[in-house]
Amino acid sequence: MHSLEADEEAAGKRLDAWLAAQDLDLSRTRIQQLIKEKCVLVNQQHTKMNYQLKPHDQISIALPEVKEVTVIPEDIPLDILFEDEDIIAINKEAGIVVHPAPGNETGTLVNAILFHCKDLQGIGGELRPGIVHRLDKDTSGVIIIAKNEVSLINLQAQFKNRETKKTYEAIIQGRPFPRFGSINKAIGRSIRDRKKMSLNSPKGRDAISHYNVIAQYDTVAHVEIKIETGRTHQIRVHMASIGHPVVGDRVYGKPSQDKLSPPAGRQYLHAKEISFIHPKSEEELDITAPLPVDMQQTLTRLKE
Repeated sequence: MHSLEADEEAAGKRLDAWLAAQDLDLSRTRIQQLIKEKCVLVNQQHTKMNYQLKPHDQISIALPEVKEVTVIPEDIPLDILFEDEDIIAINKEAGIVVHPAPGNETGTLVNAILFHCKDLQGIGGELRPGIVHRLDKDTSGVIIIAKNEVSLINLQAQFKNRETKKTYEAIIQGRPFPRFGSINKAIGRSIRDRKKMSLNSPKGRDAISHYNVIAQYDTVAHVEIKIETGRTHQIRVHMASIGHPVVGDRVYGKPSQDKLSPPAGRQYLHAKEISFIHPKSEEELDITAPLPVDMQQTLTRLKE
């Protein structure tokens, strides 16, 4: 239960907007939901979200119990890079799906987080982690998860407004020339295959990637890629579009030319680093995940 009193500065302000500005750990969307559910009283009366406050109005918020979700917690090992009461950063293994979906109801990252995190505060009234962004099943590396709604909304806004810095490493086919460059090509859902993304989609959204060759070998290159946007399959589509698909990519690559395909059959793409502002402390965080063993071993063989 939260109890507040409107001060002189609150006079004339919308109820939902004023509550969202208070230190309640509730987003404006969640507050509006609570008002609709009649969990918010003003002077012991139900009201609307656009109610204009008056000085000394007494506001009370009765938070309903957080609902359990149907996703089953599973004891799956997690490589935790950072954790506090608001967020958790995980080094995701290749082969792990982020969120349950038809055909992948168990064994996902969300199943593992529900088992590990005993301090989830709920998202939208449900006891679940907040998925800020996603990584493909066969892409490894840093992924950020929010433990509460305020952190989720804050981080999603940072990603949307391109305030985060995201760096990947990949092993790609061929010999890129020049050794560094930018790819600015819109990406959208393919009209021919709904499971694929395309540069020819009529609903393509802007996508920008910058690559730099770390090391060049005979038929492949080790590259670092920084992305300004986060479109689905962005790096895989962009690198394939310039003739240098990610090694092991069976969707956008060229299997007949791929002589270095990983034994596990996954693409050699790793989310190396994410920099962002902590949603509560406003401290700048830089989370880094070491290169996975399979990519390390491949690079060692190439050097030899």
